[in-house]
Amino acid sequence: MTAPRLGERVPRGLSGVLAGGLVVLAIAVCLAQWLAGASGRPGPGLAAVAGHGTAAAAAVGLQLAADRCRGRTAALASYSILLLTACVLWFGWWA
Repeated sequence: MTAPRLGERVPRGLSGVLAGGLVVLAIAVCLAQWLAGASGRPGPGLAAVAGHGTAAAAAVGLQLAADRCRGRTAALASYSILLLTACVLWFGWWA
């Protein structure tokens, strides 16, 4: 098995960092909801928790595909994580 070229490693490495960031963000949103519920204050809400959790799970699955496959499949999985992260940040935080 040959080592991946630089053009394949950079998107896969960036998507791995972003997938990890989505997992951390999902944990933070779950923690915020739990703390808000424990103190009787409104939190992010069930939709935000579910959306972040679903996005994190999808990103981890896509990253596994990107790490295990080669060529177009790996590139598509890597760029899908970039798009997924942009959507989560836009709809969950900025919009």
